[in-house]
Amino acid sequence: MKGLRRTWPFHVMLLPAVIFLIIFSYVPMGGIVMAFQNYKPYLGISGSEWVGLDNFRYLFERNDSVQVIWNTLVIAILKMIFNLLIPLVFAILLNEVRKVALQRSIQTLVYLPHFLSWVILGGILIDLLATDGFANRILGWFGAGPIFFLGDNNWFRFTVIASDVWKEFGYNTIIFLAALAGINPSLYEAAEMDGASRWKQTMHITVPSLMPMVVVVGTLALGNVLNAGFDQIFNLYNPLVYQKGDIIDTFAYRTAILNGEMGFGTAIGLFKSVISMVLIAISYRMAYKWAGYRIF
Repeated sequence: MKGLRRTWPFHVMLLPAVIFLIIFSYVPMGGIVMAFQNYKPYLGISGSEWVGLDNFRYLFERNDSVQVIWNTLVIAILKMIFNLLIPLVFAILLNEVRKVALQRSIQTLVYLPHFLSWVILGGILIDLLATDGFANRILGWFGAGPIFFLGDNNWFRFTVIASDVWKEFGYNTIIFLAALAGINPSLYEAAEMDGASRWKQTMHITVPSLMPMVVVVGTLALGNVLNAGFDQIFNLYNPLVYQKGDIIDTFAYRTAILNGEMGFGTAIGLFKSVISMVLIAISYRMAYKWAGYRIF
């Protein structure tokens, strides 16, 4: 009680966030029971028929469900790889810029897109990548035919991954810049005295020093392997690219909200949540084992 009397202002400050979390994160979890029902909105949870695991069985029997899971894995894994490699390379290159003002200016410019919502960027990309948009006009100057970036199944995945990397790589670079700042400068001084070039210093000092952070970021990203980016896909996709662009989240939205299959849509979401929880547990264990990283 003595400790509580001393720290009660902090508990009061925390209370609004806790209430918000309970209302919007824990209370809705009661709706998980719809995954085991043939849910009808007019009957409610108490009046809807219980169907056991039929919704989950139906999930794996549908051909489009398998395709959606595959699309999610492909898009999420490619995003994870490129959102790790490109910020790493960019951070190393940016660290070589000796003028601090120029370095700060470049860093600010590249991470600004992170703060734009996909609603805004989606509208911009739809205009830029249209068949008569700016991107295709530039391709026309080189004699290339117009490309339907957002309407062709093969080009849609490339567009989604490239635009996500462009939006996020500047912000993700901050992690590696912070790791670069922690490298002991005496290592570079010793290497320079031994005649090592900047390239050799990078390969034998910078890259090995960054590897623990690369391992941490890469393993923690495994927990989000089923999150291919609902906001982005939802604002960019259309029925023409469902075959290669539809992911678990958009599929659940269409089946539950648009088609009225609430029970089936809830089953999709629950399936994804359980797999994600397992992957997060595994990724944190891997991060602790390989890089000594732990939260508590």
